[in-house]
Amino acid sequence: MQTKILWADDEIELLKPHVLFLKEKGCEVTAVQSGSDALDELESESVLPDVVFLDEQMPGLSGIETLRRMKEKWPQLPVVMVTKSEEEGLMEDALGGKISDYLIKPVSPSQLWLMVKKHTERKRLQSERSTMNYQQEFREIGNMIGGRMDAEEWTDVYRKLVYWDLELAGSEDENIHDIFMSQKDDANRQFCRFYEENYLNWVAGGQGRPLMSPTVLKERLFPLLKDGRPTFLIVIDNFRFDQWKFVQPLLELPAHRARGYVLCHPAHDDAVCPQRDVRGTDAE
Repeated sequence: MQTKILWADDEIELLKPHVLFLKEKGCEVTAVQSGSDALDELESESVLPDVVFLDEQMPGLSGIETLRRMKEKWPQLPVVMVTKSEEEGLMEDALGGKISDYLIKPVSPSQLWLMVKKHTERKRLQSERSTMNYQQEFREIGNMIGGRMDAEEWTDVYRKLVYWDLELAGSEDENIHDIFMSQKDDANRQFCRFYEENYLNWVAGGQGRPLMSPTVLKERLFPLLKDGRPTFLIVIDNFRFDQWKFVQPLLELPAHRARGYVLCHPAHDDAVCPQRDVRGTDAE
C-alpha cells in the first residue's frame, strides 16, 4: 500500500526534487501551496494521508493556524511542522502532541524519507501489537460469551468488544477483522437470547436488573443534584457506547478540564466528577 503524503509549502515549486525523491520511494505525494489548499485537500479526501508536512511560515493562513484547524477536525492526523528556527514554543508543541514532529529548514530528501518511515513504521507496529494483543484475549472473550453471564458481566464483554473494535480499526490485517466480526456476531446472538430470557423480569423490577432508561435519571442524575453542583444533562437518542468512546477524546478539551468540567457516560460506574458534570445518556 502506498504511503500518502500531503505537503503544504508556499515554495513547493522549489521543492520539486524532494517531491520526486519521495515519489521514487513509492509515496503518493500531494503538494499544495497554502494552508487553505491543504485543508480543502483533506476535506475532499476519503482516506486521510499518512503524514502531513506543513510549512510554518506561509502567506495567508499560517502554518500554526492551519495546524490548529487540522487538529480540530482530524486530531489523530500526524503533522510534521517544517520551520526555519528551532523555537522553544515549537518544541513544546511537539512534546504536547500538537505536532507529531518537526524539521528545520533546509531539509534534505533523506530527512523527509526518514520522517515518513518513522511515522508509517510506528503505525504498522501499533497495528501489529493490537492484533497480537487481541489474539491473546480472543479465547477469554469467547469463553465468557459461551458461558452463563449476568447483566454486569455482559456489560464487561461489551466494553471489551468496543475496545477491540476501535483498537483494530487501524489494522491492515483483513483476517483479524474477519475473526473479530465473527466473535462480535456470536456475542450479539448470545446476548439477544439473554435479553429475551430476562427482559420481562427486569421491567418488573426483578433481581439483577441492569441500568435502564426509566431509572437513568434516578440512579445517575438525581444523586448529583443533591450535592448542589451545576450539572448539565445531554440526551442523545441511539448514541451507542462505541460511538461515545470514539468522540470522547474530541470532547474532553483542555479548556473544559481547566474549568472543572468532566464528561461522563452512564455506563461508567467509576466516573468521578469533582466539580461540574456533563453527563450523557443514550436514552435506550
